[in-house]
Amino acid sequence: MGQNRPRNCALPGVSACDHGCTEPKVRAPVSDDACLAEEILNAVAKPQQIPLLTARPGGMSIDRAYRLSARIEDMRTQSGEAPVGRKIGFTNRVIWEEYNVSEPIFGPMYDSTLRPLGAPFGTANLLEPRIEPEIAFRLARAPEPGMTPREVMTCVSGVCAGFELVQSLFAGWKFEAADTVAALGLHGAFLHGPFVEVSPVDQADWAAALASFGTTLRCNGTVADEGHARNVLGGGPLVALAHLADLVRRTPHAAPLKAGEIVATGTLTRALPVAPGEVWQARFDGLPLDAIEIALT
Repeated sequence: MGQNRPRNCALPGVSACDHGCTEPKVRAPVSDDACLAEEILNAVAKPQQIPLLTARPGGMSIDRAYRLSARIEDMRTQSGEAPVGRKIGFTNRVIWEEYNVSEPIFGPMYDSTLRPLGAPFGTANLLEPRIEPEIAFRLARAPEPGMTPREVMTCVSGVCAGFELVQSLFAGWKFEAADTVAALGLHGAFLHGPFVEVSPVDQADWAAALASFGTTLRCNGTVADEGHARNVLGGGPLVALAHLADLVRRTPHAAPLKAGEIVATGTLTRALPVAPGEVWQARFDGLPLDAIEIALT
């Protein structure tokens, strides 16, 4: 990730903030989005965990968290990274109770965090990393709010399988939904297999398969978890994409979806901790996609 230079977030009467810019004496208010954005980017770059945003004086609402996410996206773009798509988080209702959330979230992916599978992937710069097997779409056009899954399929030009490596800027993976939105959507990297092109004549078959396939996740050859399309918002990845279209429309600070974007639709299994030396594989039974594998260092 491109690194931003630490900035002086000093407020009137305060020598410095404790957002990673300098050694703090007084904490800047949570309403200071510029300092919070800098704190988050510095924490990712170090890497270093930070206190919960929602537990600070003034708290953090979902609306403000998306505003902060947009500011961070602007800062990353200015530092040379290019947004290339979105990741949807918490689409698997099985994990909602575990992570104390009650709705999906979304966040940007960048050219620095999205890459094809192949070379081993180092996890040293990720905070408490976990792995998620997912389906991703390449958009032919932006889906519209209110579309059915079958209609959403007409907006997809390609489908692939991938692993998202997620991370938590908050100790022990304990947070509120607003914390995760502000903290890059928990996104670390998305490593994907080849895209399979979707032709108009195949759209109906794809839509049916994407609502009914199964997933097996293995670590070093041993089954670690299994999942099903219905784990994703009860109906599969197309339901997640339809939900994203509506969520983006309702989020004032979100850029509209557009053709060419890559959308990772959320984990099909539990998000499992990873360690260097492990080799992870995922198989997607019922989809015309090859199994995928990643070696972690």
